[in-house]
Amino acid sequence: MDDTKIVNLYWARSEDAISETAAKYGKYCRAISFNILANGDDADECVNDTYMKAWNSMPSHRPSHLAPYLAKLTRWLSLNRLREDNSLKRGGGELPAVLDELAETLDSGVDTEKELEMKELNREIRRLLDTLDKTERDVFLSRYWYVASISEIAEKSGFTESKIKSMLHRTRKKLLKQLKEEGLC
Repeated sequence: MDDTKIVNLYWARSEDAISETAAKYGKYCRAISFNILANGDDADECVNDTYMKAWNSMPSHRPSHLAPYLAKLTRWLSLNRLREDNSLKRGGGELPAVLDELAETLDSGVDTEKELEMKELNREIRRLLDTLDKTERDVFLSRYWYVASISEIAEKSGFTESKIKSMLHRTRKKLLKQLKEEGLC
């Protein structure tokens, strides 16, 4: 079923919306959640919470693209779950490695607690993504948005893990240079 029909089911308050969402995007959402939480039961619970959040948000919001909307909900719920469970202290998921990789770029004087600076940082990341070719952009987003492991990205893209690490390193260097030029670090 296409996304427009699924969204229409949500708006019609049809319970079929959830089953159609699960059929089309269940594995996608679970992969996102599992990459963050590294726990199948927690990931399944977050995916179910995603369906509930979508159900509750659709009457006031009609997403034009369902996959990114569900990904955003799943990611947000999974990160909240991770914070609640203090999984970072236990080293769970791929998130600690992702945060470590970005730390030297983002922790160099940028106060990420301030909303204005976060918006500027967000703008610069979007600007960087616009300059990347499709492959580089997909690899960067897979790692830093979808929190995929290096091996998953390599398998999906057909590149070696070494190539993926190199691409990510070069992209982080570009981001750091751009942030320095804009005075954000």
